Parts: sequence; structure tokens; C-alpha cells
Amino acid sequence: MGSNTPFGQSVEVLAGPGFRPLPETTEFKAARRRKLVDLMSTEMLQKVQDNFSAAVGVAMVIVDPEGAPVTKPSGFSPFCQAVRSRPDWRERCFHCDAVGGRTALSTGEPAIYKCHCQLVDFAAPINLRGEYLGAVICGQVKLAPGGHPRIVDLSNIFPAEGSWSEDPALLSLHAQIGEISFDRLRSAAFSLFTIASHIVEESYSQGVTQELYAKNLRLAEESQRRAELERLLREAELQALSYQVNPHFLFNVLNTIGRLALVEGAPETETTVHAFADMMRYLLKRSGSQFVPLRTEIDHVRNYLYLLKLRMGDRFDFTLDAPEEFDRVLCPFMVLHPLVENCINYAIEPMESGGLIEISLYRDGGDVIIDVLDNGPGINAERRHDVLRGEADHGGRKSIGLHNIHSRMRQYFGDSHGLEIVSPFRQGRGTLVRLRLPIDFDPCAF
Repeated sequence: MGSNTPFGQSVEVLAGPGFRPLPETTEFKAARRRKLVDLMSTEMLQKVQDNFSAAVGVAMVIVDPEGAPVTKPSGFSPFCQAVRSRPDWRERCFHCDAVGGRTALSTGEPAIYKCHCQLVDFAAPINLRGEYLGAVICGQVKLAPGGHPRIVDLSNIFPAEGSWSEDPALLSLHAQIGEISFDRLRSAAFSLFTIASHIVEESYSQGVTQELYAKNLRLAEESQRRAELERLLREAELQALSYQVNPHFLFNVLNTIGRLALVEGAPETETTVHAFADMMRYLLKRSGSQFVPLRTEIDHVRNYLYLLKLRMGDRFDFTLDAPEEFDRVLCPFMVLHPLVENCINYAIEPMESGGLIEISLYRDGGDVIIDVLDNGPGINAERRHDVLRGEADHGGRKSIGLHNIHSRMRQYFGDSHGLEIVSPFRQGRGTLVRLRLPIDFDPCAF
């Protein structure tokens, strides 16, 4: 076991006979796994993982420090699925992934190694503020013949008896696994390492947001003044939305996946990747101003609805009528997205089919009117008032999204520019949320 990684680092201490995991109880392991899940946006991560696996053509999974999966595996071969179906072999897979992750942690770079089934994997560490949380594992391939550095071999650290190689069916599946060049695998490793870095930054951002929100609630409870509560919640929201991470690496990876999808003849995958990249760019690269052109807000909502349509299929449709004459009108950042998201959560999600969202823009004197209409069941007058006051209850939690928009609009432009909710709106059903935005105003005044 004295072999080296492609980056010249010995891993004998990590992978050799002297390696012993720290004794941890089952409860402690479960607590750590929940911590990693809580830190990451697993839903978004799963989508990125699935797309990356399909585009690059290798298996992929996120694991905790013990090698147990945190996300659902993507692109696993029939051979690896069969191996992991047996508890004793699955534990060997977990052990190899744990060693691979800690090897990568020790070098600070993706570590490429052979698992106990003699397939090549690589691991990229997930490390947050000095704490090792797990690793991104990718590979389950064979290397094509050619010059490449020796890699860490973990296939001989387990007993030979009872091995998968004694099963003829598994040997046949193993023979079907394709080969990949070392350079391509190494490039994929560094691309995935970049995504892991973004996961860390996103986790830190979420922690900052939670701290800001908790601080604002404490101040609001002490002051007991509604005006102060509204100001603090608005500031917390703007700080959370404008928290900056360097997005260049993420966009580069997404654009690479998009180009690969185009080359391989997958136009829908390419469109999906670029729509997601545009959404991330809008959220992460906004300037310090509280206002953005209305066109960018509209494009963001269009991308959001497009991605939801891919997930929900024929359960809903949408129309968006936004004349070009309003493109350069300024609007508060992220003022339209919560209105559309509210339609999805409360009107479209409960419906099995036939959902509809209509967004239209038109002029009313010196204002541009933005109407967001759904065909859901509608709400009663009491709930309409609770929504605007931030007192509407949903599943034991206060729903404050529309309340925040209502309060921001009134503070920016006066009481006449708060949200208007009409429900039921059409034939006893549906809800209309109307936003009134001045066409001409001085953004420097805010």
C-alpha cells in the first residue's frame, strides 16, 4: 500500500493496515449525517448531481465522513447496484468512499483511487470552516490503456474470501463497465471539486442568513413595534439575497455541461442547464443597488417557471405577457418571484392537472401594473387580510412572503403601491395578486 496519488501524496497512513476509524456510536453518526443534510440544499444538489452524472457519463454520490450516502446515487452501473445490494459488500463500498474522502482531505485536492471492486473512483472533500463534512464521490469506471500515474489501490485491503469476484453473474456485469481516459476523469474530478467548493459557500451563506433572521426576531420581540419588525425583516431579506459568493467557477462548470449536452445532442438538457445558470447569475451577481431592470426580474421568473414545468410536467401551464416598453423600468430586487412562488405553493401544487398561472404587464397612467393570476381554489376575505399583515398560518408556520413584498412596496412608493389581492377572481375560483410599480422614480432616493 505504498502507492501514490496522481498528485504525489502518499496515503499509506490513511488506507493501510494502520487506518482505524474513530469509535463512534450509531446515534453520533446519524447526528453528523443530519448536520450535513441541514447544511446543504440537497434538492438543488441532487439536480446538479443528476445532470452532471448524465453529462459526464460517470456515477456520482455525496457521502458523509463514514462513506454513507447523503444523496441518492446517480448513474450507478448495474454491477455497483448489485454489489451494494449485499450488506457486507456495501460496507466495503462505504469504507472505500470514507478512505477516499479523507485522502482527498489530506491532499486538499480530488483523490483518485481503486475501490475494492477494482473500479476507479475519485473523491472531492466537502470542508466547512475547518470541519470535514463528507465528500463528493464520482467514477466507478475502468481506465483506458495509456500512460497515467499510479493510483491508490484499495482493492486488496479486504479479505479475498467471499469476494464479488467469486460470483459469475457479477463478473459478467463487471466486464460490461466501460473505460474512460485518465485525463477526462481527472478533468471531471477538478470540475466536481469546484462544485463542492460552491456547496461550502452556499452552506456558509445559509448559516449567515439564519443568524440574521434569529437576530432580527429577537430585536422585534424586544421592541414590540410593527414598523421596526418590518424594517428588520426587510433588511434581513435583502442581506440574504445579496450575500455574495464568487460564482465564476459554478457558471464555468454549468456552461461546460451545457456545451457537452449540445455536442451530444441533448438540447433540452442544454436549455435546462443554461436556465439554471441564468437564475444563479441573477441571484449571486446582483450589484449593491436595491433595484433592477424589470426585464431581468421577468427573465428570472420565466426561467423559474420553465424549470418547474420540467419537474411538474402537464400539471400546470403558464403565460407571460411582458411588453418591451417596460424592459427598462426599475423594480425592487426579487419582488415578482415570491408572488409566482406563492401561486405554485398554494394553488398549483394541490392540483393533479390543469393548473394555470397568467402573468401580464400593462400601463395605468404613471404606473405599470403586474397581474399574477392562478386558477386555484381561491381564498376568503379574512385570509387575504392575514396574508398582507403577515399573520397567515400555513402548516404551523407564518407565511410572510407576500407580506414582505407588500411592506417593501409601501415603504418605497407609499401606501397606494402596496399589493392588492382579489379572490375569488374568475367564476368563483382563482386568486389575482396585483403589483403597482411607478414607471419613473429616482432610485438614489432610497
